[in-house]
Amino acid sequence: MSNKGLSNIKGVSKADQKMIADVEAMFGPEPSEMGFVKNLFWGRFRDEVVFPYPEESAEERAKCDALLEELEDYLVNEHPSILIDQEEYIPEWCFDRLFEIGVMGMTIPESHGGLGLGVTSYNRVLELIGRHCSSTAVVVSAHQSIGCKAIMLFGTEKQKDHFLPKVAREYLSAFCLSEPNVGSDAAGQKTRCELTDDGTHFILNGEKKWSTSGALAGMFTVMAKQQMPNGKEKVTALICTPDMDGVDIFEKNRSKTGIRGTWQARIRFNDVKVPRENVLHEEGRGLNVALTCLNFGRCTLSAGVSGAAKQAMDQSIKWVQTRYQFGRPLAEFDLVQQKIARMAAYTYAMDAMLYMVTGMLDRKDKDIMVETAISKVFCSHFGWEVIDDAMQIMGGDGYMTENEFERLWRDNRIHRIVEGSNEVMQGFIFAYGGKQLAEQMLSVQDALLWDSDESPLRNVTRMVRNGLNPKVLEKAVPLGLQLFFGVKPSAPDIRGVHPSLQSYADRLSNLVQKHSHYFKLASKWEREKIVKHQTQQARVADNAIRLFALTCALSKMSAQLRKGEAGASFDRDRAAFDHLFDLFEIDIFNNFGEMRYHADESMREAAAAARRHNDTLPNSDYYIHEASPVAAGTGKDTPTEHIKQFPGDGDALGDVSGDGAAGNAEIATGTGEATEGTA
Repeated sequence: MSNKGLSNIKGVSKADQKMIADVEAMFGPEPSEMGFVKNLFWGRFRDEVVFPYPEESAEERAKCDALLEELEDYLVNEHPSILIDQEEYIPEWCFDRLFEIGVMGMTIPESHGGLGLGVTSYNRVLELIGRHCSSTAVVVSAHQSIGCKAIMLFGTEKQKDHFLPKVAREYLSAFCLSEPNVGSDAAGQKTRCELTDDGTHFILNGEKKWSTSGALAGMFTVMAKQQMPNGKEKVTALICTPDMDGVDIFEKNRSKTGIRGTWQARIRFNDVKVPRENVLHEEGRGLNVALTCLNFGRCTLSAGVSGAAKQAMDQSIKWVQTRYQFGRPLAEFDLVQQKIARMAAYTYAMDAMLYMVTGMLDRKDKDIMVETAISKVFCSHFGWEVIDDAMQIMGGDGYMTENEFERLWRDNRIHRIVEGSNEVMQGFIFAYGGKQLAEQMLSVQDALLWDSDESPLRNVTRMVRNGLNPKVLEKAVPLGLQLFFGVKPSAPDIRGVHPSLQSYADRLSNLVQKHSHYFKLASKWEREKIVKHQTQQARVADNAIRLFALTCALSKMSAQLRKGEAGASFDRDRAAFDHLFDLFEIDIFNNFGEMRYHADESMREAAAAARRHNDTLPNSDYYIHEASPVAAGTGKDTPTEHIKQFPGDGDALGDVSGDGAAGNAEIATGTGEATEGTA
């Protein structure tokens, strides 16, 4: 009995079936080897993937340590973090220094002018930068994780020889995927490339949005729809440069809440002639390029947030240790201690997860898309929890600009939105993590259950035939016993932990068994409605995320114990590890309960009522998305007065004033839509 794709679920609308089919086509066939988190959905635990905790070679670590020492000296003594935030611009001399130190080309092979460092070392560097300047961390990440990473992974030797030495030592690179109406829906590209009659070039037309460093870059990786010879439309990745005729950087940046030193460009491609030899990977395989690069980008985002969260924790604890009220330090109050303990537990888990996933990337594990998505969701969510808790216990002084904490707070809110919003990622973790198990369950249902769309005779014939099929029964009987009689498969054995941590391994094993059971139960309770009921998907996904976090923490603590670590730093880690298990065990059991008893129906009714009321409010009083298919152009004008503007002027960098701020980033005096820009 072969498993059916999820787009075959009966009772699902045609629109949802198409969405599922498009997503299945986008991700392509399953890897030959099922990844760690996917196995958790089946109730299995692949210890060989997570034990022992991954480590770099001594030579690699020493090389990275030397880079970190030089970089930290620069960040502490030279880097103008405050100025960058205030002026909304990273001075060119800063990039020159980062190129000089080797940061901008640290993952590029030495043969092409880089340092040739691995993914773990790269993320250690991003973590350090994240402690000091999130704007710079984002620019470095965008440059190497997605901007030029496609050339490293998929480029021809000619492409590598031409571009890699330049992005390692001379200029920035940018990634052009998002569009005015394309955010999380990466397959919905409107930008198009058409092959010329002689087959030597592509003609590229379209518009890209949110391209970090696009106005500063010397090359772009651009995603565009292409009609293939068989008539189907697929996405192709192309290398473009800003000097190509028809490339119009019509808006260099928009003023933002945080990461203000980063620039996100809007770029139009008007009949741009791109040599066919600039195709990355293969024609029609652009989404494979994009999704692979995002695996790296999601890790480096996590690294930047982790660095910021650790800085927030250290700063805030220092504050409450030395700030007195009622004759004693704030740190002695129970509610403050609750936040301190939570911060320690979360940062320990973030660190453990980040470097587990970078180890998987360094090993070149095949099926890790769920793990990188989890890393992004976990670190951006709990990193923000840490930073916000730190703000709370620092009080009013934390909100003051002079203590440099409010910048860190502003900078790190964005990460729950970018690189795939956390809500979208929860759905992805649920669907892609449990996809193969769900397909098997669907196949059993189609084989043995009554189908109202079929005649009684066809139903009986099919059910009797499949009921006598040993291969069908092999899958159906255990599933039926579990769903209808509560007979669960045994919990997995978890081996490889330090002997003193076996009780934690046993607790984790029990949670894994229950996670698989409740995934199946939720699918049974919701049936086809599970496709739309994202709140249920999120509960399952959140449990998978926490199980992976506990796994990574267990592996890391085992490694620390085997090394014989001791001292105040280890004592903090060990207590944080203990607290993490308690916190997440409670969270997971709460989610199990909410899968059955929840407020989802009243939530939907309340949301529907609020939406109906909102429809009575005039669009003209509110901001409306520029690409809305139902209301574009009907909303309130975005103000430009007193807000710094970054129009395009044909010169990517513009004039640079003496303090390093962009001379063309002036305060506009008119009104109108800021997104239109000027060419």
